Amino acid sequence: MRLVVFDVDGTLVDSQADIVGSMGDAFAAAGLAAPARTDVLGIVGLSLPQAMHVLAPDADNDLLVTRYKQAYADRRQRDGAGYGSPLYPGARAAIERLHAIPEVLLGVATGKSKRGLDALLEAHDLARYFVTRQVADFHPSKPHPSMLITAMNEAGVEADQTVMIGDTTFDMQMADAARVPFVGVGWGYHPAQSLTSARAVLGNFADLDATLFEIWGR
Repeated sequence: MRLVVFDVDGTLVDSQADIVGSMGDAFAAAGLAAPARTDVLGIVGLSLPQAMHVLAPDADNDLLVTRYKQAYADRRQRDGAGYGSPLYPGARAAIERLHAIPEVLLGVATGKSKRGLDALLEAHDLARYFVTRQVADFHPSKPHPSMLITAMNEAGVEADQTVMIGDTTFDMQMADAARVPFVGVGWGYHPAQSLTSARAVLGNFADLDATLFEIWGR
């Protein structure tokens, strides 16, 4: 068996509108100036407490986390879970292609909460494809390897038969720590040139299958 683990934000979905908007609302509610868009996108992938510490190290971390969760929930209720987080072109087709291969299992590892991930997968009708879902509620923040190690344990697949797909250095470092091959994507929130240990950096999802089979020697 093989296991392909996807990051979510910046890899499967372009969630920057939801994230940047909710972050601005959260900072405003806390009486703080909103961080720059580039700074917000730079922390995507971290769990919320770690992200807030990077963005505002001297602020009330717990308050900002609470405000962000409320702002994100309000936005989701107003617009729908998938409105500000559309799938990237080719993402659904790639998931469906891989899911159709009997020996390939799929999973996700994300800094989102379980509630947020469940709502997003339901909005895009993707929940049925993933046998393992690792979220921030139950793990240390990326780049700690806990999410990947748990995903492999749940799927019963070894590290050399697993591939992590992501857009950030946090995903890359998590994969490196878990001794899992990493494949970057060039359309996400960290510069492609920063993904220095990636086996490949994809320009589009159409190249994913061939890249995986090359890594696995097929």
